[in-house]
Parts: sequence; C-alpha cells; structure tokens
Amino acid sequence: MQIKWRFTRGLKVPFCSSPHSNSGRHMATSAKTDPSLSHTDELGATWRDFLLLVGRVFLGWLFLVSGHGKFGSISGTGAYFASLGMPSPELCAWFAAIAEVVLGAAWMLGIATRYAALASFLWVLVATAIAHRYWTYPAAQQPAEQIHFLKNIAIMGGTLYAFVIGAGRYSLDAVFAKP
Repeated sequence: MQIKWRFTRGLKVPFCSSPHSNSGRHMATSAKTDPSLSHTDELGATWRDFLLLVGRVFLGWLFLVSGHGKFGSISGTGAYFASLGMPSPELCAWFAAIAEVVLGAAWMLGIATRYAALASFLWVLVATAIAHRYWTYPAAQQPAEQIHFLKNIAIMGGTLYAFVIGAGRYSLDAVFAKP
C-alpha cells in the first residue's frame, strides 16, 4: 500500500492508493499525523474492517452479558431499580434486559449499526444519569461509582465513533448494502 498526502478542506490527510485496501478513501487519522508515523496509518487502513469487527464484538459482548444478567434476576434488577426510585421497576427490568440483549446482538452482527450506536449512546447516558452519579454516594462508595461513571463515558465515546465510522466490511450492514 502506498500512502499519499492530500489536502482536504485545508487539512493534510493521508490517502490510501492500494488496490487491496480502502482504495480511494481517506484514512481515519489526525490531520497532524507526522509522515514518520505513516506505518501506523498503514496498519490502521490494512486492519480497519477487522478491528471494527473486534470493537463491535467487544461492545456487543458488554450489552449481551449485561442483558443476560438482568434476565437471570429480574426480581433483583427490579429491586435495584426500585432503590434508585424508578417507576414500575420490574417492568423497567424486563425492558432493560430485552433492550440490552437486542443492542448486544445488533453490535455483534453489525446490523443497523448506526442506529444501535445512537440507541446505545442514549441508553448508557440515561443509565449513567440514573445510577452512576458518584457524587451522590457515601464517600466510601464514590471511587467505585466514579469508575462506573467514567467507564460509561468511555462507552459513549465508542458508540459515537461507531456512529461516525459505521460497521465495516465484516457486518450484516455491508452484506445488505451490496447490490
């Protein structure tokens, strides 16, 4: 693969020209990438679709495990939701379990990925606002809750990346998009 540099909207960006990679597409890099780091750009372009698959599986796994755990203890999840002051906690527990399994499957299969990304962003945002306001917890619990809060912020960042980039070649989105 040969990396060429082009100016797009006033920014210097690497451009793939290999027939075996993202030919004709701009690579996802910073506009300030130094030419001495072009090897990392090449690795990113070469492994792009595989790494998107891995990232989707990691996010999907998180949602599937979380949803499966809720299905395993609807009454426990409902009791936790009740302690947070949520209305109809058992109904919310069922909804949460179903939503998380569906989102997890969508991530892993790469189907409706951008919709799953936005739904996941909103889901984690609401969960964070309801359950991980670490500053409201007793001092002894604040460090653990702050970690959950920051983890959720990182997950939201990952969902935004997926929304912008899409599912990649190894996804049902790509299969259904072919003519």
